[in-house]
Amino acid sequence: MKLEIPQHKKLIFESTIPIRWGDMDAMGHVNNTSYFRYMETIRIDWMRSVNAMPNPLGEGPVIVNAFCNFYKQIEYPGEVLARMYTSEPGRTTFETWTTLELAGDPGVIYAAGGATAIWVDFPKQKAIDLPPWLRAIVSE
Repeated sequence: MKLEIPQHKKLIFESTIPIRWGDMDAMGHVNNTSYFRYMETIRIDWMRSVNAMPNPLGEGPVIVNAFCNFYKQIEYPGEVLARMYTSEPGRTTFETWTTLELAGDPGVIYAAGGATAIWVDFPKQKAIDLPPWLRAIVSE
């Protein structure tokens, strides 16, 4: 099954991530799991930048699904240019979308994926409404 990222989305963060030697597999290209790590890295860097890190004694985001479409092989050495987007949030959730390019080959999408985040009250283990400040950030 192939999932597509939406055409209409809001760019909220951009980051360059070094490709590590250990990201490669026996075939000499970046292992599929590393693509998910790149998407996780940009999501965490963005969460830190907007002070939305999960607080086990309070609230924060939890990823409830994730996907990645692989278009071209990424190879070592180099840097991945990751761009993170959001689209219109729900009451308790928001969608994040990521494109992965090579810094040395800008404009060519090597992979694209997404993840659904749900805002949670951790002590109650229950989804709650997105805070207004976060809704403002992720809304188009």
